[in-house]
Amino acid sequence: MANGIFNVPVAKNEPVKSYAPGSPEREELLAVYNEMYNQEPIHVPMYIGGEEISTDNKKKLSPPHEHAKVLGHASIGDASHVEMAIDAAMKAREAWANLPWEERAAIFLKAADLLAGPFRAKMNAATMLAQSKNVFQTEIDAVCELVDFFRFNVQYMTQIYREQPESLPGTWNRLEYRPLEGFVFAITPFNFTSIAANLSAAPAMMGNVVVWKPAESQIYSAKVIMDIFKAAGLPDGVINMVTTRGSVAGEVVFNHRDFGGLHFTGSTSVFQSLWKTIGSNVHKYRSYPRIVGETGGKDFVVAHKSSNAKEVATALSRGAFEFQGQKCSAASRAYIPNNIWGDVKEYLLADLKSFKMGAPSDTSNFINAVIDEKAFDSISSYIDYVKDQPDAEIIAGGNYDKSKGYFIEPTVILTSNPKFRTMCEEIFGPVLTIYVYEADQFEETLRLVDGTSDYALTGAIFSNDRYATNLAVKLLENSAGNFYINDKPTGAVVGQQPFGGARGSGTNDKAGASLNLLRWVSARTIKETFVPPTDYRYPFLG
Repeated sequence: MANGIFNVPVAKNEPVKSYAPGSPEREELLAVYNEMYNQEPIHVPMYIGGEEISTDNKKKLSPPHEHAKVLGHASIGDASHVEMAIDAAMKAREAWANLPWEERAAIFLKAADLLAGPFRAKMNAATMLAQSKNVFQTEIDAVCELVDFFRFNVQYMTQIYREQPESLPGTWNRLEYRPLEGFVFAITPFNFTSIAANLSAAPAMMGNVVVWKPAESQIYSAKVIMDIFKAAGLPDGVINMVTTRGSVAGEVVFNHRDFGGLHFTGSTSVFQSLWKTIGSNVHKYRSYPRIVGETGGKDFVVAHKSSNAKEVATALSRGAFEFQGQKCSAASRAYIPNNIWGDVKEYLLADLKSFKMGAPSDTSNFINAVIDEKAFDSISSYIDYVKDQPDAEIIAGGNYDKSKGYFIEPTVILTSNPKFRTMCEEIFGPVLTIYVYEADQFEETLRLVDGTSDYALTGAIFSNDRYATNLAVKLLENSAGNFYINDKPTGAVVGQQPFGGARGSGTNDKAGASLNLLRWVSARTIKETFVPPTDYRYPFLG
C-alpha cells in the first residue's frame, strides 16, 4: 500500500505531426507501411487471459482500397471462447480491482508513451492499411486521440477519486469509487482506432475487467492495440479480445449473471436492440448494468446570410468528406441561404474537383476507400436512388467502382425538398445533401433542422451576426451534443470538446471527460464515528 497522495503528470494533447514531404515521420511511416504491406500474411488470434487462441475458422483481412490483397487472417471464435473470456476476466477481477490506483494509472501512462513513441508508425500504418485512412486522418485518430484518451483519463480518474464529502467534528466521511461488480462488455466500431481502444481501456482504468469485441473490419489494428497493452504491462485477463459474430457474443454475455456494463459505439438500431435484450434479462444480473452508447448521426451545417462563403465551403469539404464521411460526426446535410449559395457552390465544386482518390500509401490522396463491400453497396444504393428523383439532383460525384477497392466519389446532392430521404437518413459515406433556403427565413430553417432528424450528435452554425448565432445556439440546444460555431462539425479533441450526443445518437456520456469514467464505478460511502454515543436518549426526551 502506497504511503502518499500522488499527483499524476499534467495531461497535454499529443502534438499532431505534419507528415510534410521530406519530414522524418513521413519517411518512417511510409517505410513501415510498405514493410507491413509486403510481409507474409499475419495471424490475429483471440487474446483470452494470458493465452493467444487460434481456431480453424479464419477470416481474411484485406485493405478496403485493394480487396484482393491479403494482409492476414483472424481466428473467429464461438460461444465457448466468449465463456472463456468472461471466466478469464472474472478470475482477474479481484487482483486488478485491489491494485492501487496509481499502479493502474502507470500502465496507461506507459501505454500512451509507447504509442506516441515506438508504436506510432506501426499503429498509423495498420490503420491506414486496414481502415483505408490517409496519413493525417490516421495520425489524429489512431495515435493522437488515443494518447490523449490514456493521459487525460488518468487525470480524470484522479479528479474523481479526489471528490470527497464533508466531515463534521467527531466523524470522518469517505467516498470510495469501486469498480463494477461484474465485467464490462465493450463493442467497438471500425472507423476510429482510438475509440476501439478507449472503450475497453476506460472501464479497465477504473478497476474493471473487460471482454472486448472489435469490429471485424478493425481486427488488424486491434492486434496492435493488444500489443501495446501487453508492452505496457497490463495484467492477463483484464482486457480480453474475442473475435466472434455479434449475435454469438451477445447470446453469452447478455445472459450471464456477472454482466455489469456495456460500452458501445455503433449503429442506433443495434444499440436499441441490445438495450431491449438487457432490459428483458435484467432479472438475471447481479446488479443493474451500466449502459453507455454512442450511436449514429445526421449531422448538419447551417449557414446564416452573414456567413463567409469560402469558410462555409471549406467546412463542407472537410466536414463531409474526410475519411470518406465515415465519421459519426461527419456533415451530411447542409442548409445554405440563397444569397451566398452561388459562391458556396463554386468553391465547393472546385474543392471536389481537386480531390485525389486512391490508396493511403500515396499521400496526395485526400479520399480513400470506404470500409467494405456492404458499406459500398449501401452508399451506392443511395446515390442510385437520387438519380431517379424529381426533387433532387447530383451536382458533383455520383460515380463508384469496386473492381479493385471500394471507391465512391465524394457526392453532393442538391434538393428542393428539406425532408428528402438523404436529408433524414444516416448514410455513413461520402454523400452530402444541400438544401438552399430563403435568406430571410433563418429562424424557420433552424426549426426545420431541429425537427428533421432523430439524431443529435454534432452540428455547426456559420454566422457573422451575433444575434443570429445566439438564436441558433438556443433553438438547436437539443439538436447536437457537440455544437460548433464557425467550424466544421468534426474533429473533437479529448480534453477540449468531450464527445457524445443524445436523442438517437446515444447516452451522451461524453468520451474524453470524467463523465464517462463515472459510469464505470459504483460509489460506497463510509462514515466513521470516533466516539460513538452510549445512551439512546436524545435531549428532546427530557
